Amino acid sequence: MCGSLSGTCSTLLFQPLDLVKTRLQTLQNNMLPGSPKVGMVTVFLNVVRTEKLLGLWKGVSPSFVRCIPGVGIYFSTFYSLKQHFFPERAPNAGEAVLLGASARAVAGVCMLPVTVIKARFESGQYNYASVFGALRSVCEVEGPRALFSGLTATLLRDAPFSGIYVMFYSQAKKSLPQEVSSSPYVPLVNFGCGVLAGIMASLVTQPADVVKTHLQVSPHLYKKTRDAVHFIYTEQGLGGFFRGAVPRSLRRTLMAAMAWTVYEQLMARMGLKS
Repeated sequence: MCGSLSGTCSTLLFQPLDLVKTRLQTLQNNMLPGSPKVGMVTVFLNVVRTEKLLGLWKGVSPSFVRCIPGVGIYFSTFYSLKQHFFPERAPNAGEAVLLGASARAVAGVCMLPVTVIKARFESGQYNYASVFGALRSVCEVEGPRALFSGLTATLLRDAPFSGIYVMFYSQAKKSLPQEVSSSPYVPLVNFGCGVLAGIMASLVTQPADVVKTHLQVSPHLYKKTRDAVHFIYTEQGLGGFFRGAVPRSLRRTLMAAMAWTVYEQLMARMGLKS
């Protein structure tokens, strides 16, 4: 419940950044040599101009369907694993990586079909009326297997992100003086630790996110993950693997920081050790 509530807050606030990231990653590389590069601000203004301000929240329905149970599954799995394996002590850096990666892998596999629909909603290339209508359409037209397109890339993105995030987050908190950890500014301190951890984890996992988006938005173009990798490299070079890095880093960093801050505050208020 604590995880789902924290996921609701962070998803609603940062959905526009996710939409801009998806649009940047799925831009066709058909610009003439010497033409100005399309960046985050250009895509943002284009969405507002053509789809109005609420267009920035396109895909928020599948985001909610994914993140509310998904973040809940993640935190409950994380809590259960931590209580089972580390009941008396805090995990070290290596154990924190495994803990975070395992919890995210479970949540990622459970929510992958909705992640596929979310990416398609945000891309602007599909005209689905609703989340459940989209799920039915994909199953009828492309088969249920399409709902699990990008599984490898998703796990390569989400498991390392969460593992690296939990490691940096826990180590940053551990290094704080005791007086800071018990001060009234604990939520702000936790948020700051989360921002630092999120930046590091986002940069490391950005290439996998680009590949995942291509596989989920255009599964008919690629038979395997390496086909998407080859296409991105051929068409856009190494820079193509970092398209959308700024909006994604902002969103993932702020979203993870807020989710963990809200989660830990709610757990503390309920008298539970997070």
